[in-house]
Amino acid sequence: MTMIEELTVCDASLEDAADIADIYAHYVLESTATFETVPPDRAESERRIGEIVDAGYPFLVVRETGQASGPGRVIGFGFAHRYGPRVGYRYSVETTIYVAPDCIGRGIGGRLLAALLDECERRGFRQAFAVIAESEPASVVLHARAGFRPVGTLDGAGWKHGKWLDVFVMQRQLGEGNQSLPERAT
Repeated sequence: MTMIEELTVCDASLEDAADIADIYAHYVLESTATFETVPPDRAESERRIGEIVDAGYPFLVVRETGQASGPGRVIGFGFAHRYGPRVGYRYSVETTIYVAPDCIGRGIGGRLLAALLDECERRGFRQAFAVIAESEPASVVLHARAGFRPVGTLDGAGWKHGKWLDVFVMQRQLGEGNQSLPERAT
């Protein structure tokens, strides 16, 4: 039997914070996809959404749609934020994508990442970076399919679940990248 899924990618709202916290908690507790060790609660997730959006960066969710009641369950989220704290990084973003564990393998991550990169380009960002733990080969493949290329490895950069983990850095040009001056070259 073939089932046609109805998925919607849209801006996250504070009302999505509980679903985002639930998805992320799995990765905090059960994996090395993130180096956080204590899952943020709903209030902290609301704070993070607000901080990212207020700073001018995109925060998106994927919803299952076509349901009779409500807007549909959040089954993935992704956001971008400034790659580094210094002002010189203002045109570069780091991307983050998480998909509900029961929804992996349905193409949700690719769809979400494509929408996130489109939104970053629309906002004038020029470079996107992904910082990926060595234990996450599916994330490396996801980003490679989206045009990211490997640019470095940070040996033993993270410690979680009793072991040192390497971190891969991947990069993708957004729009004209560094081939032209940014519109606001101040």
